[in-house]
Amino acid sequence: MTVATPYFHSGSEIALLNGEYTDVFSLLGMHSINDGKALVVRCLLPGALSVDVLSAKDHRKVASLEHVNEQGLFAGKIARRVKPFQYLLRVKYPLCEQLIIDPYQFDSVLDPDDVYLFGEGSQLQTYHFQGANWRQHHGVTGVHFCVWAPNAKQVALIGDFNLWDKKRHVLRHHPGSGLWDIFIADVEPEQHYKYAICDMHGNEIIKSDPYAVAMQPSPHNASKIPKPEHYDWQDSDWLTDRASSQSHAQPMSIYEVQLASWRRTGDDGQDYTDYTQLIAELVPYVKEMGFTHLQLMPISEYPFDGSWGYQPVGLFAPTYRFGDANGLKAFIDECHQQGIAVLLDWVPAHFPRDPHGLVRFDGSCLYEHEDPRKGEHPDWDTLIYNYGRAEVRSFLYSNAYYWLDEFHFDGLRLDAVSSMLYLDYSRTADQWVPNEFGGRENLHAISFLQELNARMYQSFPGINMIAEESTAWPGVTQATSNNGLGFGFKWNMGWMNDTLRYISSDPLFRRYHHGELTFSLVYAFTEQFILSLSHDEVVHGKGSLLHKIPGDDWQKFATLRAYYGFMWSHPGKKLLFMGNEFAQRSEWNHDQSLDWHLLTYAPHQGVQDWVRDLNQCYQQYPALYQRDHNSDGFQWLDGNNADNNILVFCRFGINKQQPVVIVVNMSPQVYHDFRIGVPTDRDYVEIINSDHRHYGGSHVVNDEACETQATPWQGMPQSIVITVPPLGCCFWAPALDELDEPTA
Repeated sequence: MTVATPYFHSGSEIALLNGEYTDVFSLLGMHSINDGKALVVRCLLPGALSVDVLSAKDHRKVASLEHVNEQGLFAGKIARRVKPFQYLLRVKYPLCEQLIIDPYQFDSVLDPDDVYLFGEGSQLQTYHFQGANWRQHHGVTGVHFCVWAPNAKQVALIGDFNLWDKKRHVLRHHPGSGLWDIFIADVEPEQHYKYAICDMHGNEIIKSDPYAVAMQPSPHNASKIPKPEHYDWQDSDWLTDRASSQSHAQPMSIYEVQLASWRRTGDDGQDYTDYTQLIAELVPYVKEMGFTHLQLMPISEYPFDGSWGYQPVGLFAPTYRFGDANGLKAFIDECHQQGIAVLLDWVPAHFPRDPHGLVRFDGSCLYEHEDPRKGEHPDWDTLIYNYGRAEVRSFLYSNAYYWLDEFHFDGLRLDAVSSMLYLDYSRTADQWVPNEFGGRENLHAISFLQELNARMYQSFPGINMIAEESTAWPGVTQATSNNGLGFGFKWNMGWMNDTLRYISSDPLFRRYHHGELTFSLVYAFTEQFILSLSHDEVVHGKGSLLHKIPGDDWQKFATLRAYYGFMWSHPGKKLLFMGNEFAQRSEWNHDQSLDWHLLTYAPHQGVQDWVRDLNQCYQQYPALYQRDHNSDGFQWLDGNNADNNILVFCRFGINKQQPVVIVVNMSPQVYHDFRIGVPTDRDYVEIINSDHRHYGGSHVVNDEACETQATPWQGMPQSIVITVPPLGCCFWAPALDELDEPTA
């Protein structure tokens, strides 16, 4: 039975021991009593035999505390002292003695301005005061822990440093903001921790830290105290150049990679490749292949490998799989020093139901909606962020800012934007709630995206914000000042679907599908597009790109090379998923390496060489990229030759005297003496041809320059006569001996 003592208010001792005392800091620690005429120290240390109070200044004993009860409550007055001072607790346990810096002696570290901006929904660096952050507080080095749980009755920190005992470190409550915090000196880097939350009904919930910057692997999923490390960046020149760049007028050829399966190591081939190895292997490969950008599939901590990172739980924690945060920074730094921009796949559209994550974080729906018609994703069994809640917006803005600022990423590609924009996305009529005007648009998500893009572009000049948006939503890449969403680029999902359907048809019947190649030019300049052949096209039984193409191996490889030639010459930036650059035969498997052994076979090596040379050609000729988003950068010469499965078109850069003419033949027929119009009165040379023997083709090529003839053709005042390769693509440009070398 608990006995009342002069050190506790009536009932406070029982409430504290039962985990029902919210304002613990008003009880534990050092406090003035008797109208400021005395000091008392109270502490809760289960299992302790005795506790002495020592002065932090000279470690002299100033009091021995009374053992109030068997559950670990100690209290006592400090003799001859009336002004609070910093102190230590010397605690004797049955098997050891510890010297503890009592966390209940410290006031809050929180800055009122930070708290205000967080609650306003405009805080961009919430991770600097929420989560676990190393601090110097009153001359003491320790970690400040802070978490948002406005509907909790009590929040306790549990971890390696307190035997996972929820009674030892109960956090301070800030009722106005819903934040809870505590500063603890007696902790070490990489110790594990979680929050024990008592919800409004008295139920205990154990959660990982939403702002943790490091996490333990599944199944334990604890948060980890970060290492107090500094990284010395070497990319200042890159960031300066990036800030003044005009990315829409520059080449952008993106290599999309899932780091967990690009290349595995170990005796059984199942070990992840760490950042040191990726620096040594992936970075040189991307550079040698001529890609300008590397896009990483999500690397925020995710427990389930099969989600590929698209169901992250630790949104601020780089996954443990490839190394620590400094390893990731070193990897990005090396990319920048090699002239490679790095994009990150980011997932603000939804989050999983893992019990240690955000779902009903304090027993209520904080990050999600209470109404399942607003808060649940029917396709993925995940939860939708409440974009109308200010604190959730601060959380997401801060996460985007975190990756761009702390890790120097050059942009974010937002996953599943369509699902954010529509309230009825993938829902039947009775499964969604209209907005305040009766419409299907998610007004809160729209304003969130607009503000996100505006803030990130303002904070990080030269970055790229990219939307995966699969509908015809207007103005995705329009400026927010014009009521657009403010993205820099949008994936062209229509082009991808149409053209993949086209190459999947037999050449004999492609004349009936010709519009699937040409339709994208109807809308090509309505948005600022990226042509994407991503991971989504080679999973879930879809097979590889090579597998989609009918015919024998010669036809498959030739068609794929011609298709890539069409893609690289089509208006819009480029994205290719790993493995596609060497025509992987099987569909992507996230549990194993790409099939690198295929490069011992000539056809696969030929495709890889073709992609590398396409990248080189693409960057060498400004006509192929400078006016990607302007209609005057493209002109059909013949877009209607469905019977022969042929396309002829021209690309222009700023200098109209340096055009590139492209011929695509998606039939196995060779066309001799084939006339094409050209825009300038020059001799033309074939600068690249997918049917060259070096790429595994039949070597129907044009070795000699073609003299321009004064024969008007295809809307041009002059023309040339060429041989068109079977299932091939060739690029033509004015002879270099008559023009300056094309430069960007």
